[in-house]
Amino acid sequence: MNRIDAVFAKLAAADSKALIAYLTAGYPDFDTGLEILKKVCGAGADILEIGVPFSDPTSDGPVIQAASEAALKAGMSLSKSIALAARLRETVDTPIVLFSYYNPIFRYGVKRFAEDIGRAGVDGLLAVDLPPEEAGDLAAALEGQAVHMIRLAAPTTKPDRVRMLAAGAGGFLYLISRTGVTGTGGLDMAAIAAHSAAVKSVCPHPVCIGFGISSGDDARALAPLADGIIVGSAILRVLIEQRDAAAMPAAAAAKIRELRSGMDAARLPR
Repeated sequence: MNRIDAVFAKLAAADSKALIAYLTAGYPDFDTGLEILKKVCGAGADILEIGVPFSDPTSDGPVIQAASEAALKAGMSLSKSIALAARLRETVDTPIVLFSYYNPIFRYGVKRFAEDIGRAGVDGLLAVDLPPEEAGDLAAALEGQAVHMIRLAAPTTKPDRVRMLAAGAGGFLYLISRTGVTGTGGLDMAAIAAHSAAVKSVCPHPVCIGFGISSGDDARALAPLADGIIVGSAILRVLIEQRDAAAMPAAAAAKIRELRSGMDAARLPR
């Protein structure tokens, strides 16, 4: 069984929700980034999204852009991001989702890319700017690699489109909480609850909410609305503000524990 599927099955049996942590590959450098990923796994992240740094993002907010710029300056690339995932897989069984834009994948070579991430132990792929209508080559290359193609749904996505996004995909559906880019606040909990319920009613995969989740309180409010939450900018913000690379792994772990505590609190009697 794919590790993502196994995690969601285990969490469902325990009446729990997934905490998915996004971190930029190679921030602030390869070795420190690897230690951060390991600490995040140990602190309670159920699934990791490893973001491939890219110079021209369309959905990443200022925090992730800053981390990506720093990682690129430190020499990070798609091939090194895959190597980072492979190194992490040597010691960690946590599911890994590689998060990338399509341009680096296309330049790398779609077939070679699919084979390399399969060998690296990656469990899921999210090509954020690749619509399903244009994903045929990548989907074909991933066949036989046991790597789920994960798709995104926007706040404006209608049920028929959700069904189409889910077809041929797997792992989970990434449900964007609001229009805009990552990392900014202003969550409309009532609107998110209504849209999440509508999406879950037509999607055969677990549904996880991302964008704008910053605190344990946010995690507590949103965890009951879906099968999991996705947090990136809030973790990276802690790292950027820390500045001391040696202290970054512990700081990231503390943020994960805060988010997990909020999610667990949502299960307690009110």
